[in-house]
Amino acid sequence: MHGPPAVAAVGLAPHAMWRQRLGDTLFRGLTQAFAIGVLVLLGAVLVALAAGAMPAFRKFGFDFLVSETWNPVKETFGALPAIYGTVLTALIAMLIAVPVAVGIAIFLTELCPPVLRRPIGMLVELLAAIPSIIYGVWGLLVVAPVLQTTLQPFLIDTLGDIPVVGVLFQGPPYGLGMLTAGLILAVMVLPFIAAVIRDVFMTVPAMLRESAYGMGATTAEVVRSIVIPHSRVGIVGGVMLGLGRALGETMAVTFVIGNAHHIRASLLAPGTTISATLANEFTEAVSDTYTSSLIALGLILFVITFIVLAIANFMLWRLSAKEGA
Repeated sequence: MHGPPAVAAVGLAPHAMWRQRLGDTLFRGLTQAFAIGVLVLLGAVLVALAAGAMPAFRKFGFDFLVSETWNPVKETFGALPAIYGTVLTALIAMLIAVPVAVGIAIFLTELCPPVLRRPIGMLVELLAAIPSIIYGVWGLLVVAPVLQTTLQPFLIDTLGDIPVVGVLFQGPPYGLGMLTAGLILAVMVLPFIAAVIRDVFMTVPAMLRESAYGMGATTAEVVRSIVIPHSRVGIVGGVMLGLGRALGETMAVTFVIGNAHHIRASLLAPGTTISATLANEFTEAVSDTYTSSLIALGLILFVITFIVLAIANFMLWRLSAKEGA
């Protein structure tokens, strides 16, 4: 009585295996096509930027990268002020945002009462939902005037006369400038970094924490010796995510940086970034050289971002290799 169903089941097994194998093949091919499509799109963007930037590089050569001159009337262009402003504002943002983000993540995972953990976490994440132009308007109308009358005069009076360091805090308090742009960027990238680090901290096994507490460790010792070492790869990933956002931010920086094509040692002085220059001047480019120079700035920003991501991947690989060892 049980023979025919068994035979039928055995007969269906090859068909089921064939369908499973076909599904795996289609899935592998589809995901591979997506990956190749991303690489092709990335290559197309790079080729388009390189083709558009070629006239500027032919005309100015290496001087385009090291010249401070930006004169659309005489069609003489140099990218150094924009490169300098892009890197400097991103570094200022990271110096401010990373410690605060790590502190927020530690508080939410180790110290915050459970009833407040979700509301506070949601409030931090809501900062990421605010449009960048709103940050720019807020920075221009609120933050810049406050800095002009409070923080910047304080920095000038207290640090401006110190040798070496004082050069970073000299000059009149404009309100707008590199420091203001870096501060606004720090607020913008803070929720991204904090959310990633918080989620990574939450993946630390509870057994490790409980073992450390059972041996008499304090909360600070648990964070320093257990949580952070276990989460190093995720922390680096979160920081690099924020750095990539800071390097490419456009509208908020355009409002508060001052948009001056000059290099000044003072953090209080106006400056510019690659993104701000593109936003301000692309519609005004009336000549081929002008347009090509702006596209060349875009290519430089592309290369800077690629280098940052390459360094991040290298650091993650080294950290993973050390953990494996």
